[in-house]
Amino acid sequence: MHRSHTCGELRLEDAGKTTTLSGWVQRSRDLGGMTFVDLRDRYGLTQVVFNMEENSALCERARKLGREFVVKITGTVKERSSKNPKMPTGDIEVVAGDMEVLNTSKTPPFTIEDETDGGDELRMQYRYLDLRRKPVQNGLVLRHKLAQATRAYLDKSGFLEIETPYLIKSTPEGARDFVVPSRMNPGEFYALPQSPQTFKQLLMVSGYDRYFQIVRCFRDEDLRADRQPEFTQIDCEMAFVEQEDVLQTFEGLTQSLFKEILDADLPNFVRMDYATAMRKYGSDKPDIRFGMEINDISEYAKGKGFKVFDASEKVLAINAEGCAEYSRKQLDALTEWVKRPQIGAKGLVYVKYQAEGILKSSIDKFFEPEQLEEWCKACGAKPGDLLLVLSGESATTSKQIGELRLHMANTLDLRKSGTYAPLWVVDFPLMEWDEETNRYYAMHHPFTSPKPEDIDKLEAATGEVRANAYDLVINGVEIGGGSIRIHDRTLQAKIFELLDFTAEEAQEQFGFLMNAFEFGAPPHGGIAFGFDRLCSLMGGSDSIRDYIAFPKNNSGRDVMIDAPSPIDEAQLSELGMARKKE
Repeated sequence: MHRSHTCGELRLEDAGKTTTLSGWVQRSRDLGGMTFVDLRDRYGLTQVVFNMEENSALCERARKLGREFVVKITGTVKERSSKNPKMPTGDIEVVAGDMEVLNTSKTPPFTIEDETDGGDELRMQYRYLDLRRKPVQNGLVLRHKLAQATRAYLDKSGFLEIETPYLIKSTPEGARDFVVPSRMNPGEFYALPQSPQTFKQLLMVSGYDRYFQIVRCFRDEDLRADRQPEFTQIDCEMAFVEQEDVLQTFEGLTQSLFKEILDADLPNFVRMDYATAMRKYGSDKPDIRFGMEINDISEYAKGKGFKVFDASEKVLAINAEGCAEYSRKQLDALTEWVKRPQIGAKGLVYVKYQAEGILKSSIDKFFEPEQLEEWCKACGAKPGDLLLVLSGESATTSKQIGELRLHMANTLDLRKSGTYAPLWVVDFPLMEWDEETNRYYAMHHPFTSPKPEDIDKLEAATGEVRANAYDLVINGVEIGGGSIRIHDRTLQAKIFELLDFTAEEAQEQFGFLMNAFEFGAPPHGGIAFGFDRLCSLMGGSDSIRDYIAFPKNNSGRDVMIDAPSPIDEAQLSELGMARKKE
């Protein structure tokens, strides 16, 4: 037996017991007559004492232990004279009677402790060592608990967990596919699924009216902190439902998960249509933990002789409460921030509503105090507040000032951790126009149903048609999204036509689904939660990599195993893809 207890298990009531522990040496301290070793496994840390007077040979061996040596120690549990309240096992120590070195270790390239000296790339290269650190372990434990709680809730709600294929057909819509060559079908390729979308719809046609899967998905897209080339979804679909049925079901799931994992009671879920979200917050995933809503002051600012505003489609402002005392240096820094390429504004106008009621702005020579006061009134500003103003094309300026709103909230510490503000964003546009390709694209995917009351606008006013779609947003993070699906072949064919598919292209790519709709497809809809994002939100981290055992870096590489990598000529030849010789 390599261990009778784990390194996080022993407590004061175990004093006097004989125990066997196995784990990794985190650190050792040689104090001459005694050597102290902190022994670690994934359950915790236990201090082990080697006493020179009681067993000098054993103590000498302990002095030679290096960091991350794997050892097995048998000894007696004893109450510590100098307790450590920061450790769950801090009331006890184990007085060693015997030790076996199970394996030695090279000196690790970084310290394997809560606070490490290893940079991101180094820790990714030695991820198996990084995984020994408690913060990383805590992330994976949270992920495990979240998965188990999800399965339990959905099982109790009548959902069946059904697996769908990983080798499927490539389609041109959406993000880029990862493709896999087929050896048995030369010149042909599978694609890895970006989601199980069509399969879960087929399951509804098949009569499995409540499906779920915690499923791996793949997208060949540019990466950032909340994206990986492979990611996990809580994927769900329901038959014989309308939008409200889906929202109620997954509000319940979300509330249950936050209660069980964090003991947090979520407030009521706000409902907000897409148009309102963009108008008030400049984002379809607004953080509503704080106010600072966007105000359209175009009617007060345009036509007054200030060319920048007069040439703009919109003039938009936010009110930063209590910031009228911002210095010129601070305001210049804000101006530079909005002019960064990531934001793209050409400049920033400010109005200080000073405590004495005096209005001071960066464009005083163009506007009278009475006119600036109108701005302040429109934005609900009071003495002591600061208006920040951007102008330009409507959609672009709305997004820019939405980003400025978040930046100011971070600066003013308005985005409090540990508080949660969930909302459903509904009534998205069904399609969006792309100027470059001169055609419409589905805003979600081509299987999303239009709002029933908008169907008669499909041809005459395509851009005005709203989707029967919904996103779950918490604290400015899109946690999940879904829609009521099309279940009628004629309507699905019409949507493909509006998306510039020929009848032949639609049949070739999605004929299997359209054919299935002719065999009694029920009304259905669903949702997919970003499982990695949900983990990072609940764990209080900005990066989903902290909750994935073996993540890729920002270039999509696994630097630990050095993937992707070339394959040899024999493999390429088998696939009919041998490199041509020069």
